[in-house]
Amino acid sequence: MLSVLDPAMAPLTLGLLVAVAFIAGFIDAIAGGGGLLTIPALLTAGLPPHLVLGTNKLCATFGSATASLTFYRRGLFAPRIWRNALLATAVGALLGALLAHWMPSAWLNQMLPLVVFACGLYLLFGHIHDPGSTRTGTIGQHRQWPQGLSLGFYDGVAGPGTGSFWTVSTLLLYPLDLLRASGVARSMNFVSNAAALAVFISAGQVYWALGLSMGAALMLGAYLGARSAIRGGARLIRPVFVLVVLALTARLVWQHWFGQA
Repeated sequence: MLSVLDPAMAPLTLGLLVAVAFIAGFIDAIAGGGGLLTIPALLTAGLPPHLVLGTNKLCATFGSATASLTFYRRGLFAPRIWRNALLATAVGALLGALLAHWMPSAWLNQMLPLVVFACGLYLLFGHIHDPGSTRTGTIGQHRQWPQGLSLGFYDGVAGPGTGSFWTVSTLLLYPLDLLRASGVARSMNFVSNAAALAVFISAGQVYWALGLSMGAALMLGAYLGARSAIRGGARLIRPVFVLVVLALTARLVWQHWFGQA
């Protein structure tokens, strides 16, 4: 297996990883699931698992920050309405990252494919609100704590698909259209990425040169993806999201039910 630490192979490997990061940023800004691409790519490149998680958080933070800012500037995310979720997500991500190396997760790995499959079915057959029907005044503050803590914790532990989980759970819990739910997902994903990254940095588990290079590519992909999502609305987000969910389901089933990496 080639390693990005091998000077002879670094340019080619770095170029491939940067290209994967750009694609991941574009997809993640629209539908979430960018980690489904970046984490396997980093593992294939030869990095140890803990370094993979920390480096992935570094580049993912750049991408999610860019997408979140784009949605915010377009008026599709109001931080004051989601203050409980923001705080809960940060707390959950910190706890998840701290427990990442010893928390027993076999049960979670076995259940995730079923959860993701259910999310995909919901988006395929569930009702999607029209943008004009959004009623931000009805956002329940009490629902934000369990949602933020659980998804923040998951993102701190591993993270692939967190944006997709945020989008689906937000659609289920609140009267939001798909575009605004995507804005919430991108913003919460940024909070959990940043919080978990702080833990990995303190533990010295970040490959800075690679993470910054991939982060720049993720930022560009996320910027273009967020603008595409805003222009295309649900017509663009729905098919991309379904594809990401199905891909995530297939990988989780293959890895955790059949023991394949």
